[in-house]
Amino acid sequence: MSPADKTTVGILGGGQLARMMALAGAPLGLRFKVMDTSAEACAGQFAPMVVGDYRDESTLAEFASSVDVATFDFENVPAESAQWLAERIPVFPSPRALAVAQDRLAEKTLFRELGIPVPDFATVETRTGLDEAMERVGTPCILKTRRLGYDGKGQFRIRSLADADAAWAALGEQAGTVGLILEGFVAFDRELSVVAVRGRDGEFQTWPLTENWHVDGVLSASLAPAVADDVLVATAVEYARALAESLDYVGVFALELFSRDGELLANELAPRVHNSGHWSIEGSETSQFQNHLRAVLGLPLGDTRMVGHACMLNWIGAMPDARPVLDESGGHWHDYGKSAREGRKVGHATVRADSMAELAHALERIGQALSREAQVAPVRARLGV
Repeated sequence: MSPADKTTVGILGGGQLARMMALAGAPLGLRFKVMDTSAEACAGQFAPMVVGDYRDESTLAEFASSVDVATFDFENVPAESAQWLAERIPVFPSPRALAVAQDRLAEKTLFRELGIPVPDFATVETRTGLDEAMERVGTPCILKTRRLGYDGKGQFRIRSLADADAAWAALGEQAGTVGLILEGFVAFDRELSVVAVRGRDGEFQTWPLTENWHVDGVLSASLAPAVADDVLVATAVEYARALAESLDYVGVFALELFSRDGELLANELAPRVHNSGHWSIEGSETSQFQNHLRAVLGLPLGDTRMVGHACMLNWIGAMPDARPVLDESGGHWHDYGKSAREGRKVGHATVRADSMAELAHALERIGQALSREAQVAPVRARLGV
């Protein structure tokens, strides 16, 4: 398939990831069609939309009739809808990969089968079952929904046995619908991610290992490349490659990892372009968004090599003043076109520099100007400034 064919790429989900995918695909001459449940989805500002329920076959048929290949911008598209589409048009990544990532039990089980370390876990179906799972996993631990949780949602942290009633009150009703899983709490040193891409022909590449910082379960900042030794980096890449090959994966994905005393533990698989890879738009030879499209279309993958050092800062709730970022020679601004709302990802900035010291000083200036010192402080500390 060639971009010259004026191929139309269908994207299930119309958020900022679909929006950035459409922007990345424009230089390739691609066209896009987005399907979302909301007519206000921000990707609709750059691509025509089909609005409807993902489970509605008539809406899916309308969508399928106007695209050549389909992909996703979030992992909670019903796997059965993806399968319905896959029987009619090419869909990447596969419905199987989507289904595994949608279920924390299936995901953790696959990690174990591949020899990728994970925290202890146990399924929970009843209140009594929660007590039994806590005895097996130990405390502290985290009760989570098996499905539909993201950005810290659908979780309850259990510090001791005394918290069991409160945890069940918060999530117990979902045991019979989306299911529950209890996971051991990891007292991690660092949160890391490896963003990878695999083509239709099996070609595999990764972007440099990235370190991430979260606030209230939502990504706040990402630093690439992570300050890490070669063994840690090689291990993360090995785990990502094993997952990609096991799932016959096509496209970009992220493997989120905890680092504890030099050991890597898998947290979760995100079967899509990922927030922690946004820095790649300006910070690498080929962004995660364009490489995802290249993979989905069967085109050669672009080089994932970094250009210097980069830090991505997430804007949550409302957009700050752009000027302090744009004042920096390596400052880049991304407004998602969303209305302000508490807890909502509305944009990001990427700051790029040729050295760690230059990046740290640029972040210091931005943090002071925007009163975001707390957001940039852990990144600057990692950079040694």
